[in-house]
Amino acid sequence: MLRDYKLNEVNEKIAGKKVRLTGWVDTIREHGNVMFIDLRDRYGKVQMVISKKTGEEFKKAKTLTLESCIGVKGIVKERPKGTVNNDLASGKVEIGVEEIDIYSIAGMLPFKPSDAEEISEDIRLKYRYLDLRSDIMKKNIEMRHKIVSFIRNYLDEKDFLEITTPMLTKSTPEGARDFIVPSRIHPGKFYALPQSPQQYKQLLMVSGVDKYFQIAPCFRDEDARADRSPGEFFQLDLEMSFIEQEDLLDLIEDMLLALVKKLLPDKKLTFEKFPRLTYEEVMKKYKTDKPDLRKNKNDPNELAFCWVVDFPLFEPELENGHFAPMHHMFTRPKEEDLKNLNKKSAHKVKSYQHDLVLNGFEVGGGSMRIHDSEVQSKIFDLIGFTKQQKEYFEHMLTAFGYGVPPHGGIAPGIDRLIMVLLGQKSLREVIAFPKNSEAKDVLMDAPSEVDKEQLKDVHIKLDLPEKKKKGKSGKKSKKKKGSKKKSSKKK
Repeated sequence: MLRDYKLNEVNEKIAGKKVRLTGWVDTIREHGNVMFIDLRDRYGKVQMVISKKTGEEFKKAKTLTLESCIGVKGIVKERPKGTVNNDLASGKVEIGVEEIDIYSIAGMLPFKPSDAEEISEDIRLKYRYLDLRSDIMKKNIEMRHKIVSFIRNYLDEKDFLEITTPMLTKSTPEGARDFIVPSRIHPGKFYALPQSPQQYKQLLMVSGVDKYFQIAPCFRDEDARADRSPGEFFQLDLEMSFIEQEDLLDLIEDMLLALVKKLLPDKKLTFEKFPRLTYEEVMKKYKTDKPDLRKNKNDPNELAFCWVVDFPLFEPELENGHFAPMHHMFTRPKEEDLKNLNKKSAHKVKSYQHDLVLNGFEVGGGSMRIHDSEVQSKIFDLIGFTKQQKEYFEHMLTAFGYGVPPHGGIAPGIDRLIMVLLGQKSLREVIAFPKNSEAKDVLMDAPSEVDKEQLKDVHIKLDLPEKKKKGKSGKKSKKKKGSKKKSSKKK
C-alpha cells in the first residue's frame, strides 16, 4: 500500500508517528516560508505543512495545483494552540511534510468539486469524475452502497437466493419500448434488453426457487423525468412462492423500517405501520394513487410510507377496442371477480396489485401473479392478443402446465427509493454515471455512430430521415411532396 492510514484515521492518537498518506490537493495556502495544503481522500482531510527548509520538497509543493494527486511522508504533529479545527476528525493535528511524491498534476479545472452544486448539470455530468469528489456526491454514493448492502444482507438472512437473469432476452409486446440488439449469428433476428426480469422470476418460482431477488438492471426506451432515469435503472427484483399478499407487504415493510432506523436514524417515520389504502379510497380522497401522507409536506426528513392495494385489473379506457392491464398482464385477479373476466364485465375486476408509496412518489410496484394457465389465456384474449402475440409467451403457458405454485412479487426502484430517502430532487444525484435529461451520456458521448463494418457484421443497413438542407438564401428548403420520415430498418 502507498498509504499507512486513511485520512479520517489521522488524529492525536498517532501524534509523533511518521506516516505515508495519499490523496488530492483540496486547498493551497502560502505564507512566506511555509505552505499549508489540505489533503483530501474519500474519507476525510488533513492539513499538511511544508517548510521552505525542506528545499526540493518545498519547490515541488509550489508546482502543485488544486486536485493534483499526491503522496506525502511526514510526522504527525499536534497543532499549535488556537489553530485546532473541530470540524475535522484530524483537526487537532497536522503533518510536518518531509517528502512529496507527485503522482499527477491537475490541469485547469472546469469547476471545483466544492462548487459543483452551482454548476450546470451537463457540465457536472461531462466531468462526472470531478463531481463525484464533492462531499454531497460522495455521501450519496456511499449511502447507496450501504442501502444496497443492507438489503442484500437482510434478504440473505431470510433465505432468499440472489440469482442473475439474462441481459440478452426476447422482445415481447408489453410495457415500454424495448432496446433491441441485432444478432450477428442469426441474421435478421434481435435480442431485447430486459425491461424487467418479470418472466424469468416467475419461471424461477416454477423451478422451485421459492425466494428470489436480485438488484436488477432494467432497460426501457422512455423519456426522462426528475424521478425516472432514461434508458436504464435498477430495481430490487423480488419474488416469493406459497405466500399471500400480506406476507409480501410485511416483508418489505419490516425491511424498510429496519433500514431507515439503522442507516438513516435522523429521519422521522410518520407511520411505524404502513397504512393499507385502497385504490378507490386514495383516488377519491387525494385524487392520486401516489398520496403524500407527510404531516409536513416541506420536510424532507419526514418519511411517510403507505401501501395502495385493490387496484382495478384493467385501465378504465379501452385501447383499440381492447382492455389494457393497469399493472401488467401477469397480475392475478381477485378470486371473487373471476366471474367477470369477460368483455362485458372485465372493468369490474379488482386485482392483487400493490404499490409502495413514499412522500408522494411510487417507489415500488408489484402483484400476486396468475398461476392458472386458463386465467392467463383469458387475460390475453381480453387485452386483444393475436395468435402471434400469444406465441411470444408460449414458454410461460407451457411452464404453467408443469406445476406452478401460488406466487407474487414486487420491484422497488433502487434509484428512486434512495432519491426520496435522501431528500434529493433528482435521480441523477444518487447515480454515479447517469444520462442527462435528453437520455445522453455526455461523459462518454453516447449514443454515438458506429463503424459501417459493425453494421455490416450484424446485417443492418441504415435508412435515416434526410437532413433538411438550406438553400442559397439560407432558408431551409421545403420537403418534397409525398416524402415521408422513415425509421431505421434492417436489411
